[in-house]
Amino acid sequence: MGSLSHCAAVTSCKALEVCTFTSIHTGLYTDPDSCRGRCHEPYNKQDECHCNTKCEKHRNCCEDYHMHCSKEGFSSSHDSITNEELLSISEQLYKVDHNKAQKSDININPQHLISSAETRDKEDHSPEPLYTYVNEKLFSKPTYASFIKLLDNYQRMTGREEAFSAEQLKEQENFLQEVMKTELMKKIYNFLHKKKRYSTQEEFVSDLKEMWFGLYSRGKGEEDSSGFEHVFSGAWASYPDVLGMQFSWDGYFKEVGSAFIGCSPEFEFGLYTLCFIARPGKMCQLSLGGHQLDIQTYTWTKSTYGNDRKYIATAYVTSS
Repeated sequence: MGSLSHCAAVTSCKALEVCTFTSIHTGLYTDPDSCRGRCHEPYNKQDECHCNTKCEKHRNCCEDYHMHCSKEGFSSSHDSITNEELLSISEQLYKVDHNKAQKSDININPQHLISSAETRDKEDHSPEPLYTYVNEKLFSKPTYASFIKLLDNYQRMTGREEAFSAEQLKEQENFLQEVMKTELMKKIYNFLHKKKRYSTQEEFVSDLKEMWFGLYSRGKGEEDSSGFEHVFSGAWASYPDVLGMQFSWDGYFKEVGSAFIGCSPEFEFGLYTLCFIARPGKMCQLSLGGHQLDIQTYTWTKSTYGNDRKYIATAYVTSS
């Protein structure tokens, strides 16, 4: 991994207002990327997005599916995931993150708080290391250890075909096995199972492997990227706080980024998974210890897996 040589705190978390969806009259025409006039139509793999009753499970609904195809809006559907439920389940996950770092395990030095006007000047306002102390005993915990082994499995540059060895594929399996042993990931599965997103834990784990580790092309056809690589393989940090920052890594400058500080790997992995399934391609409002924050996810739209399911393109903490 490269070093975080340029880091400055730039933002703090704020919650977005909850969006309310209302029904509107459907027109007499159809749009390829809309459910207007297409509600409950049969599945067709040629469609850009879908409007049938199974599209939520496969995460391939059109953006306006609930606006056009639900009589009373998103939160009234029996198997939908409401904003209130996301706030509740995220608080539950916060409480069961048993592997998170304690206050004595991590010390950070954010240094200079920059203004939005300073984000493009590429000047190092915080020359000291961000982390002044990390208890390395954390890295021996099974979920940490299995997570760290994944970080050197990727080529940094896009356009270069990724080819996983048998050992690297086993490392993916081991990570998923370890996180699924935790109360946190079991709670996420049980929540999604009750919402009829998954029938069995085996189905859930299989989908996790595809959505996170499945390869797709960000270049000219080479299978050179995955959701896991884009989100985690570069710079990794954890939680009980959220830090906005800018940094350079191996010569590449990130104008504005964000990171959890002090959480377990399964906590961050689990929150991004939950938001990607519940609000794919949208803002996802959560609550952690009474503090609200938003996670933005994006789906990869140029290729799919399984029954036209979408890969994770990216996921990150944001603020409003």
